[in-house]
Amino acid sequence: MGEAYLARQLMTSLQPCQPLTILITTNTSQGYDILNRTKNEAGPTLRVAVGYFPFDKPSLMHQALSAVAPRAVVLLESELWPGLMAACKAEGVKLVVVNGRMTERSLQRYLHWPAIWRDLRPHAVLAMSPADGKRFAALFGEEIVETMANMKFDTLQSRQPPAGAAANPLRTIVETTEKFVVLGSVRQEEEKEVSRLLCHLCRRDPRLIIGLFPRHMHRLRHWQQELTARHLPWQLRSQCRHAVPAGTIILWDTMGELTKAYDLARSVFVGGSLAPVGGQNFLEPLSSGIRPVIGPHWRNFAWVGREIIEQGLVHEARTWQEAAAYLLEQAEQLPDRPRTTEALRLFIADRQGGTTKACRKIMRLLAAP
Repeated sequence: MGEAYLARQLMTSLQPCQPLTILITTNTSQGYDILNRTKNEAGPTLRVAVGYFPFDKPSLMHQALSAVAPRAVVLLESELWPGLMAACKAEGVKLVVVNGRMTERSLQRYLHWPAIWRDLRPHAVLAMSPADGKRFAALFGEEIVETMANMKFDTLQSRQPPAGAAANPLRTIVETTEKFVVLGSVRQEEEKEVSRLLCHLCRRDPRLIIGLFPRHMHRLRHWQQELTARHLPWQLRSQCRHAVPAGTIILWDTMGELTKAYDLARSVFVGGSLAPVGGQNFLEPLSSGIRPVIGPHWRNFAWVGREIIEQGLVHEARTWQEAAAYLLEQAEQLPDRPRTTEALRLFIADRQGGTTKACRKIMRLLAAP
């Protein structure tokens, strides 16, 4: 699905002077649905078709290339298909990798057959980081490798929440003067740690109001039982009609309100990060002007780069105890939302432009003899 959104981003950013036909392929039904819904967003000079990617067998790939007869093939991120690459080389089709990423583990696996990959190397690789670029260069040769800004930054925007949160509908249940802490997108694998974190927060500051957002709604029953067993005062969000008293845990059982909760919170923990499940989106609270705390596991968002930690926009805690200490400290003061959103805007602006560079590289390949 991630590559489907990037393919859509490339498609809508291409602006050829002459009519151009694009075939976008995917391996999943989710990716197909995304692309099929958005193919009509293409510009007037583009004709877009969507299909499933064939099994990467050389004979099938030769048939596919003969049927489609492309002038160029674009591979996104980590998609390296040796059958397709061999067919492109045999047919003289230009091949480029954009937003390229490669782990060290993948590189070591590829290097079991270095001669094969050197023979199949693409015309160009645009890697999303210098580290990725070095790995692609070790496989294909450095003369074809360049770096580019990660295309995902081009979709990000900092967002200033309403002044004073006056328009926020959650004000009816959480007053802006309250110490409101949000635990967002909590995953099942980290529930034991988050439960301990909750108990610690309630014990250290009984005046906190805590919004607990399970990542999946089917975990609500577990949390009802857990909070009751630990004698922690809680209410379901759907049953909150008036301002909840201080010291209440609001168990969120309604959809679509996490961003609004971030807009009111004084401190935020973003889940999926206290257990090795990859992490959840810590950029959302940043867009609301909150510098969140996360655990040590956030590989799903490693593309953002450790600079976001080093610049103090996100706090990385090694344990739930460290996360709890940060949440309690931040809850004691009102967040400087304008300063944080401006810092995020500058962070993003310095890393945008990857989509434009990728489009230029593709159009130059198409124009070349």
